Amino acid sequence: MKIAVLGAGAWGTALASAAARGGHDVLLWARDAAQARQIDSMRCNTRYLPGVALPPELTVTADAAQAFDHSAEADSLIVIATPMAALRPTLQAVPAGRAVLWLCKGFEAGGGSLAHEIARELRSGAACGVLSGPSFALEVAQGLPTALVAASTDSALTAAAVAAFHSETLRVYTSSDIVGVEVGGAVKNVLAIATGIVDGMPAAGLNARAALITRGLAEMTRLGTALGARAETFMGLSGLGDLVLTATGELSRNRKVGLALAGGHSLADVLQQLGHVAEGALSAPTVLQRAQAQGVEMPITAAVVAVLQGRLAPVQVMAALMSREARSEYDNR
Repeated sequence: MKIAVLGAGAWGTALASAAARGGHDVLLWARDAAQARQIDSMRCNTRYLPGVALPPELTVTADAAQAFDHSAEADSLIVIATPMAALRPTLQAVPAGRAVLWLCKGFEAGGGSLAHEIARELRSGAACGVLSGPSFALEVAQGLPTALVAASTDSALTAAAVAAFHSETLRVYTSSDIVGVEVGGAVKNVLAIATGIVDGMPAAGLNARAALITRGLAEMTRLGTALGARAETFMGLSGLGDLVLTATGELSRNRKVGLALAGGHSLADVLQQLGHVAEGALSAPTVLQRAQAQGVEMPITAAVVAVLQGRLAPVQVMAALMSREARSEYDNR
């Protein structure tokens, strides 16, 4: 299979490498020409995956036309590996009729659209879907065991995703619930910030972490089902699986944001020092906005937004969450 991966960040590079190791003809496109030359000459993405050697079969370019030509055949695949903010312009650049998967997780700033809603607006009728699940790019690049889920209403596209990426170390499951998979991928980043805040507070403890993850999963499910997702999706890889990894894993950028905020650092300083995109910090207000429009209560998400916007300190947020009235665990609030 010919595969063009658009975006040479950590995740795009890792998946392109995995597909190339699997015997596919893979081209990795980097927006920055200097970065593309460096990756190609050093055979390593030193900025995003330092120390990880790229397979010799992987081609790297900064020429978008070359990437689209590479993926022009009927059985080829385009994978968009940009941050959420760049999804719309990247989709607009993809030639009409091409099958597209994206890796980004979040809601679009401003309008609050999920990725499939943007695609429906721009590419009505074209095959599209998302590849998501609990996965740190570094571990995928190193060939460590990982499981993902490809979601689309087009079964041929999910089958192509399996053909492209399924291997001895990377399992790819399929789903037709693209709404649920995308909501899980977006909301877990916000909840990971919340968990980082709790983990960074000495007076909190592991009991608080477990409670937050569990109640966060309930929030995620409420929003997802309100938007048309199936509840069982949130007990799978893109829901509970991705939430647990991102909320507790040491490689999680969103968790690092929460830890730093709990340590008294400003959001601006945290994001500058991080050096990578932390989607949860960008999408949290939009997640809350979308929930409020659906009449869905998300107290943990609202607390994260209050901390990110500087309206509440982490210790105040903890007190506010703990002082909420008692109710049934299965109350839809």
